[in-house]
Formats: sequence, C-alpha cells, structure tokens
Amino acid sequence: QVQLVESGGGLVQVGGSLRLSCAASGRGFSTYVMGWFRQAPGKEREFVAAIGRLGGSTSYADPVKGRFTISRDNAGNTLYLKMNSLKPEDTAVYYCAARIYFTNVVPTTPLGYNYWGQGTQVTVSS
Repeated sequence: QVQLVESGGGLVQVGGSLRLSCAASGRGFSTYVMGWFRQAPGKEREFVAAIGRLGGSTSYADPVKGRFTISRDNAGNTLYLKMNSLKPEDTAVYYCAARIYFTNVVPTTPLGYNYWGQGTQVTVSS
C-alpha cells in the first residue's frame, strides 16, 4: 500500500508561482514512476507532468510546457511540481499519482497509475 499526501496548493494571482509537494509512504518510492494530474470542475482528470524513477525522464502536457517543472527527491520520498506564470485556466485540484509496476515509458493517462493522493486545490485569480 502506497500513501500519497499532496500539499502546497492555495490561492495565487495570475502570473504567480506555487510549488506543490507530494509525500510518499514506504521504501519503494525510488522505484515508482510518478505523475501529476489535475481536475477542474466539470472536466475530466487531465495529465500535467510525469517523471521517471531516477528523474532523468520527464513528460509534460502542452499547456504547461515551459511553465511547470516536475522533480523528485528519492532520498526524501517526495515529488514536486513547481508552477510558474500561473494562469486562470490552471485552476484545478492537483493530484499526484504513483505507478508501482515497471514500465519503459512514462504514462500520461490516469490508467497508467496505481495510487493517488487526495488532491490539493490550486486557484489562480485574475
């Protein structure tokens, strides 16, 4: 069983920045592919970013490329998402996710992940 706890969300003005964190339980964190997803009211959960087990492989959704950076600290069992130049359309609940089974590619759909956090709200005001 993997437990994921997100933090760092909040209210920020357009153009501002936030850093989300996701703390993972257990000793297998360095073997998990990790991802961030988001879900706005009335919309489906969508891919934001993902990172390979050692951090050398990353993938980003087009709307966040160049503004968001995913990273991980395997020693501290923590996943991060640094979000810059935030826009109102970035408003959503942000979820971190873990894939515990081996894969050669970084999944970009929710079905590619086994465990989810409870989410943290990000609101960008104009």
